[in-house]
Amino acid sequence: MAEAGPAGESPAEEAAAVIGATVPTGFEATAAAEVQEKLGSASRVSKDRGKIYFAVPARCLPQVHRLRSVDNLFVVVQEFKDYQFKESKEDALKDLEDLVKKLPWTDPLKVWELNNSLKKKKTKRKKHNQQSSASKEKLNDDGEEERTDQKDASEQEDCAQATEPASGQGTEETEETGAESQNGGDDTEQPEAKDELHGGSGGETKAGDGKKGEGDAKVLKFRVTCNRAGDKHSFTSNEAARDFGGAVQEHFQWKADMTNFDVEVLLNIHNNEVVVGIALTEESLHRRNITHFGPTTLRSTLAYGMLRLCDPQPTDIIVDPMCGTGAIPIEGAMEWPSCYHIAGDNNPQAVKRAANNICSLLKKNENKESSTSVGIPLDIIQWDICNLPLRTGSVDVIVTDMPFGKRIGSKKKNWDLYPACLMEMGRICTPGTGRAALLTQDKKCFAKALSRMGHIWRKSQTVWVNVGGLHAAVYLLKRTWERAEIRRSFW
Repeated sequence: MAEAGPAGESPAEEAAAVIGATVPTGFEATAAAEVQEKLGSASRVSKDRGKIYFAVPARCLPQVHRLRSVDNLFVVVQEFKDYQFKESKEDALKDLEDLVKKLPWTDPLKVWELNNSLKKKKTKRKKHNQQSSASKEKLNDDGEEERTDQKDASEQEDCAQATEPASGQGTEETEETGAESQNGGDDTEQPEAKDELHGGSGGETKAGDGKKGEGDAKVLKFRVTCNRAGDKHSFTSNEAARDFGGAVQEHFQWKADMTNFDVEVLLNIHNNEVVVGIALTEESLHRRNITHFGPTTLRSTLAYGMLRLCDPQPTDIIVDPMCGTGAIPIEGAMEWPSCYHIAGDNNPQAVKRAANNICSLLKKNENKESSTSVGIPLDIIQWDICNLPLRTGSVDVIVTDMPFGKRIGSKKKNWDLYPACLMEMGRICTPGTGRAALLTQDKKCFAKALSRMGHIWRKSQTVWVNVGGLHAAVYLLKRTWERAEIRRSFW
């Protein structure tokens, strides 16, 4: 019989787990660097873009959930790097069915159970904090009852499942057994796109063999989600999910449920690479900071990746001159609190949304256990991007999501806006040491503007990313020692 570890750890906590994480495409190396820095684990980047894998002790699950660059997490049951699919559909699907019985489910299910117990503790703390804060507000000196937010959406660190479309060859499909296909990979946030799939209660049941046991143990509910990419498969992702799911149901005696499930089994197929996993996040982690959404709200995970590219140092002044709803500066203030962050936008509605997101974040921090009520190093201003109220050479880092000309602005206007922005950013940025990470899908216009601004900006890296199905790029620029002229003929 296995004994508990030195600190009273259970065997499940001691066991090593191989964790898979979905990340914004293009930022796999950034995510791997964060895992190495914070968990001390080396990561392997998958051929299937937007995924990394790393091994950690199961007791490190809380730290894994606090990673800033990952969207969704799952524990790997088994990985096949060169799976040979049969040519006929029937044979290929039969092989997938037979695979279920051969997989080493025991340890991954223990990790899933441990993950569930951590989620239960977190939920209890939230309820306790909400009740205590509500009672404090009801018992104010004037005897008046103040209104409290019933639910702060920013506290829900788990959000809708998202899968990045493969940027490479072939086709990609995402299916659940008995359910319609869901499109994923949108790096922009829109409230109407929010997935309403919530897991069942299932925290008190043991996954074990999944069968009805003595007493009040209930049968777990599950679904299988298949993500398939490649053009040489004889079956669809829906057929794979259906047949694989049927075998899972027969093996464990679980009950299939597409919406109110306890366990989500993942079947990821990328050409000949097959990974079977169990989801550890009900909903994506990338919505962690945002409660008020705009038409082009950026994923927090993508915002983190852009900031990390610039390697912020303590005391740096970091500016987002086109902040929208504030995803980038809020992420920056949370992860790099020793820097000072300034956000601005010319749209008053965007500034209002960003201010509301900051307020929601402050409330969330106040509700945390043992939390002293402290602010965050961030200010929000309404301004003109081409005439910023900042001193020349006073800014160390600029990180922003520039208008694509799709939902915001127009491609025609970008031809005047981009060079004007680059000139003004060059003016406020410190010569020699300043840097900028700029995201845009209007690559032709940006390249032309950058060529005209070559005396003040030098491109040092380009990261190709998927933003809501659009092929976009993050340009990492370094500020030259050249003095930026106040006015210049751009074209």
